[in-house]
Amino acid sequence: MIEMKLEGLRELSKQLQLLPERVARNALRSAVYAGASVVRKAVKARAPVATGKLKASVYQKQIREHSNLYTQVFFVGIRSGARKKRDGSKDFSRDAWYWRMHEMGTSKMAARPFVRPAFMAAHEEAARAIATKLADRIGEETRRS
Repeated sequence: MIEMKLEGLRELSKQLQLLPERVARNALRSAVYAGASVVRKAVKARAPVATGKLKASVYQKQIREHSNLYTQVFFVGIRSGARKKRDGSKDFSRDAWYWRMHEMGTSKMAARPFVRPAFMAAHEEAARAIATKLADRIGEETRRS
């Protein structure tokens, strides 16, 4: 798992604490969502294309169990495994279980990583997107008050 922590945003953090809880949580969530979107787009752009299934399987999701007022956690990953349909049958249309073989390699295939390089290439842009979105949302909310 690759993790990105932003530090040095003390001024924004102080302003965030002055806002009502709901507004602060929503501002932070939208900011981290913007950063995760940058990483998701970078992973999609670097994903190998044979059928297009791997590229279509890249997603981002908020992890609510680890998110709170001052921490928002988003996961950028690749869907693997079948999904259950409402009628009980299984949908394999976005099952890209083989992504690990590309990323890590196998005994018969050299690694052709795309997730880690995408993250390394996009993490600074993602941090800027988070800071920009957070500053915009905080400014927006303070003007409303």
